[in-house]
Amino acid sequence: MNTVTRWIGAAMVGLSMVAAVAWAQSGQESLTTRVRPVPKIDKERYVGTWYEIARYPNFFERKCASDVTADYVARADGRIDVTNKCRKEDGTWVSDTGLARTDGQGTGTARFKVTFAPDWLRWIPWLWANYWVIVLDGDYQFAAVGEPSREYLWIFSRTPTLDENALNQVRAQLRKQGYDTDKLVLTPQKASVP
Repeated sequence: MNTVTRWIGAAMVGLSMVAAVAWAQSGQESLTTRVRPVPKIDKERYVGTWYEIARYPNFFERKCASDVTADYVARADGRIDVTNKCRKEDGTWVSDTGLARTDGQGTGTARFKVTFAPDWLRWIPWLWANYWVIVLDGDYQFAAVGEPSREYLWIFSRTPTLDENALNQVRAQLRKQGYDTDKLVLTPQKASVP
């Protein structure tokens, strides 16, 4: 192999690497951006009822046709009781009760671990899922919750609807963190929860 052939081969390898880096940095935020929770959360303001506005489709909400809510109640031990409710296609209600705790990153953290496992199984670490508040408006009126792998995503509001401007703000913030907002499915909110 002569010197010119080696030089051309090395140049092609170099150009390929430059092209790969340029592609990764050109809007492919999910490859270069880490999911970051909001810097601080006031747990007392965060608890209460949240209405699901949109979500990534997921297995555990497969029976939920509409009216999805999450109700958070602070406990004296610092953890949070979680009750998720939704209306099925046949009009009946289903609910599931779980528990949330901070993930050990200090007070005020927006990183939680949540489980819906029975009490006697909650000692198993892998039954606790990441629940990170990644978008939160200053008045605690809307939020987005996700986790580091970007497999799950929810948008919540304190009211059954969220105006288009606020929803677009949330989507823009989620895209900056590498989320594919085209995968979001809007949640119909037709009636109040009993």
